[in-house]
Amino acid sequence: MNDLPNNRSSVSEFILLGLSNSQEIQIFFFAIFLLVYVAIIVGNLLIVISVIVDNHLHSPMYFFLANLSFFDLCLSSAATPKVIADFLRKRKTISLWGCVAQMFFMHFFGGGEMSLLIAMAMDRYVSICKPLHYKTIMNHRVLIVFLLLSWAIGFTHTTSQMVFTAGLPFCGPNVVDSIFCDLLLVIKLACTDTYILELLVIANSGLLSLVCFILLLMSYVIMLVAIWQHPSSASSKAVSTLSAHITVVTLFFGPTIFIYAFPFNSYSVDKFLSVFYSIITPSLIQLFIL
Repeated sequence: MNDLPNNRSSVSEFILLGLSNSQEIQIFFFAIFLLVYVAIIVGNLLIVISVIVDNHLHSPMYFFLANLSFFDLCLSSAATPKVIADFLRKRKTISLWGCVAQMFFMHFFGGGEMSLLIAMAMDRYVSICKPLHYKTIMNHRVLIVFLLLSWAIGFTHTTSQMVFTAGLPFCGPNVVDSIFCDLLLVIKLACTDTYILELLVIANSGLLSLVCFILLLMSYVIMLVAIWQHPSSASSKAVSTLSAHITVVTLFFGPTIFIYAFPFNSYSVDKFLSVFYSIITPSLIQLFIL
């Protein structure tokens, strides 16, 4: 396959296998995914609009919450609309550059949300451990810097992977065993040696997610210990907020860690986790942050 220098990309589209070949099951999935996606759109838009229009919600915590909802909205919209439409199609295809765009935006908003969760943890740490200096430390400029860093990290995260992926030669086969373009699965279809690139993706997405997840859990443990050592009337509310944040962090990082940090020989589990991460997680996050 490496002897194709003059035909670097004869593949113009990829075929997505989806979740099932049964028409009845696909109609069922269409209804479920459509309902979930509508819930994601409506729920996240309500959160963003409420934070913008309600002056009582103009605080650092709700600022991050509104931006988290925006990232959730964008992350689920990167692939879900096409996934829903494909349930009504017998032959599910996506163009080469459409596939690249899908992967770019999924990793862009995924990396941005990962960074924003770290910023939210830092906000809660300052609020609990340094309450007297909270307003001074978490000022408007700091919030904007955190937000810009989230966007920058998301862009760097996806660009560092897609700059190599977009130039890969695809000569066939062109079948992706998923409902959308999964980066690792697409890379494996290239007609060249992709071992180093696969390691880069695993290190970039998997190990980064694992390290951030561990650091976040450690920060929440420190905050819980601080609450336990200095109980107050607001302790129960703080514990409730931290519990919700820990749940959100677990929902967000869990599937990513299993997909990229611990690759499976069989991708059936990965397919389920990919669906959970991109479609189910944003709707569940709404339940815990409200």
